[in-house]
Amino acid sequence: MTIKRLSDKQRLTVNWWLNPKFSRYDAIICDGAVRSGKTMSMSLGFVIWAVSSFDGGAFAMCGKTVTSLRRNVITPLLPVLRDIGMICEVKVSRSYMDVSYCGRKNRFYFFGGRDEGSAALIQGVTLCGVFLDEAALMPRSFVEQALARCSVNGSKMWFNCNPDTPSHWFYNEWIRKAESKNALYLHFTMDDNPSLSEELKNRYKRLYSGAFYDRFVLGKWTASEGTVYPMFDPKKHVFDHEPQCERYIVSCDYGTVNPTSIGLWGYSGGIWYRLREYYYASKKEGICRTDEEHYAALEELVGDKKVEKVIIDPSAASFIECIKRHGRFRTVKADNDVVTGIRRVSAVLKEGKLMFHSSCRSIIREFSLYRWADKTGTDAPIKDNDHAMDDMRYFVSEVFKSVDDGFFALSVDRSAV
Repeated sequence: MTIKRLSDKQRLTVNWWLNPKFSRYDAIICDGAVRSGKTMSMSLGFVIWAVSSFDGGAFAMCGKTVTSLRRNVITPLLPVLRDIGMICEVKVSRSYMDVSYCGRKNRFYFFGGRDEGSAALIQGVTLCGVFLDEAALMPRSFVEQALARCSVNGSKMWFNCNPDTPSHWFYNEWIRKAESKNALYLHFTMDDNPSLSEELKNRYKRLYSGAFYDRFVLGKWTASEGTVYPMFDPKKHVFDHEPQCERYIVSCDYGTVNPTSIGLWGYSGGIWYRLREYYYASKKEGICRTDEEHYAALEELVGDKKVEKVIIDPSAASFIECIKRHGRFRTVKADNDVVTGIRRVSAVLKEGKLMFHSSCRSIIREFSLYRWADKTGTDAPIKDNDHAMDDMRYFVSEVFKSVDDGFFALSVDRSAV
């Protein structure tokens, strides 16, 4: 792989440490739109700076998880490094790579900053520099521990991220205070990536709406407000006919005091249809149902259809065991990352990949009531009128997989079937 052309901003990201005007900075921060070219140019610049400045040094390259770091950063970076003459030896099982160039050899450790406990993973190591991919997705404790490890003279810190809420700690502590932190701040748009065609730019613009459009397309730090799914349109997304489906999947949000919502989905012609639903609110009905009663409703909902799996709320341990005892359905614990799931649902709704039968009144009702919580400081929907919303989110997060930098594959993933 060869990079044929870099934009001015990408070129600055690669070689700012060589520029007399900017070399005084201790850090560089790049934020902005998805697919704007910031990750490749920054990771390339980080490794070139490291091997040019140190010999026998230790560095950290961090992502939300080691898996996402390898997929989004290391895998596309390696052929570029090798193309310019670097020797890269990756030790996957030990999560590091050694890079040799012009007689120098340095080690780059891979870390995941998934949660508060991740800070302990990086504790104790002495670093010459750190690269943090998607810093806004990492807990503050991990980021600050990583920075504290950079105690070698001449060490530098490299951050990139997509925008989040304007109350996010990274925005307030680093981007707004970049000058006082002695950090160079660069803001990227899609136009800063010369390899991105107008056709692809327009596809991303079609994909997002609301706060996600402001963040991922315009690159703004914007608060979420109003309805969570403003792109839902009953005239576009609700149907009355009976499609001939080739595959079936069930999703479930389980509750005892709270409602239980179960959806039956069928796949036909590139679209997933919510064919029928079961929605039971014990508070409204005045009677709680047992796991066996909910299971009987699941059987009735599915009928004689061959269901590939039941995607279910991971906290529903008793109901998962009940389903397993009956031996008919395979259960899969849902991905319960709320904001990522909402982003995925927003994308597939905009692409017209989800449809809802008019008899599914509960989920259609919840679309109009499901709203972002005001003034929470984070992206969080109000925990009310959200049970069918949750079962739909579990379904989408399982079937439509994230592929890179906030963009989602809009084809069905069959690897888990």
